[in-house]
Amino acid sequence: MPTPLLTEKQLSILQQVDSPTIANVIELFDVRSRIAGYANQTIKAVYPELPPVVGYAVTATFRAAYPAEEGDSYGGLPQLIEDSLQIPEPRIVVFQDLDEPPSAATYGEVMATTFQSFGFTGLITSGAARDIEQVRKMRFPCWASSVNVSHGYCHFLASNVPVVVGGLQIKPGDLLHADANGIVSIPHSIAAGVAELCLPFIEAEQVVIDHLRSGKATPSGFRESINKFSLRVSELKDRVREIRKAKI
Repeated sequence: MPTPLLTEKQLSILQQVDSPTIANVIELFDVRSRIAGYANQTIKAVYPELPPVVGYAVTATFRAAYPAEEGDSYGGLPQLIEDSLQIPEPRIVVFQDLDEPPSAATYGEVMATTFQSFGFTGLITSGAARDIEQVRKMRFPCWASSVNVSHGYCHFLASNVPVVVGGLQIKPGDLLHADANGIVSIPHSIAAGVAELCLPFIEAEQVVIDHLRSGKATPSGFRESINKFSLRVSELKDRVREIRKAKI
């Protein structure tokens, strides 16, 4: 489990920014490869118009290609909700569909309503979605690989276990940020620093954007704005070093 947890203010900052900005700021800390830590193109936002979400991962494995040994399609939901209490709030549920390709939908209106009612910020699955219009009206953010009309023999195999979704390895309690662009995992060791530097990074980028949108853009002015951006990024990297020293 994450220690320490982010404050409400830090979580609020993360929720205000887009996932590419999160990825950019993580790069400043140089803690992992720039082509790691995010879900690939197989996982897409079902409702890209909804704002970003952030949450600690509640994980589960799922199948729908054959009946469960006991229970019905929704029989495992109460237990999954109980198991989720081991994970701090805010929570986002993450399913790895073990059927390849997915045989039926992981979630529909009933499941989305369940998680929304228990305060989850969103749902991610490597499997399929259904009831997409009903869930759209709920404004409950979801990510999936596809859409499928049937729930098949929907059942859960295990909860709070490591899963892989869109090539992204996710452990229970991992901090995730997701929006229309995709899903990125924020390492706990730098999460507070990422929250601190997100808005300054946006301000640095805005120097370039403001010049280009001024209606008076010139090659020399563009070069100057790029140089200013690079200088600000260097200053942010200095802050990263200060953040790391403060933890020692």
